[in-house]
Formats: sequence, C-alpha cells, structure tokens
Amino acid sequence: MKVKSKIELKFKTPELAKITYETLEVDNGDFLDSELKDDTITYEINSDSLTTTLATIDDLIECEILSEKIISMK
Repeated sequence: MKVKSKIELKFKTPELAKITYETLEVDNGDFLDSELKDDTITYEINSDSLTTTLATIDDLIECEILSEKIISMK
C-alpha cells in the first residue's frame, strides 16, 4: 500500500519559517520532500507503510515544536 501525506506549517513571519526550515532540513535528507514558500513550510511524505508515515509525522512535529521552543528563547 502506498501512503501519501502532506503537512503544511504556517509561521508568523517568513524569517521564522526559514529558520525552522533550515533547522529541520538537516534531518530530512532524502526521506521526505520539503518546500519553503514565504511563511509556510510544506512537507510531502511518500511511504509504503502507514506505521512509518505516522512515525515520520510524529517525529517531524516533535522536531518543529523543539525548534519553536529554541527560537523563542532568543
């Protein structure tokens, strides 16, 4: 079974989106596709397993939350 998912993260400013995009891009490698446009990051996940897709989404969201907390400490 093929599982396709799309996640969009919208930020208050394009600068915050860029910082988060660059921070998370290091971990993504070739595992998922990402695009930064203005204040929005779009992730596309293509997998053969629902379990893998859900785990990837969970990891992505956790990393974004951590990135957000670090940015807010500045």
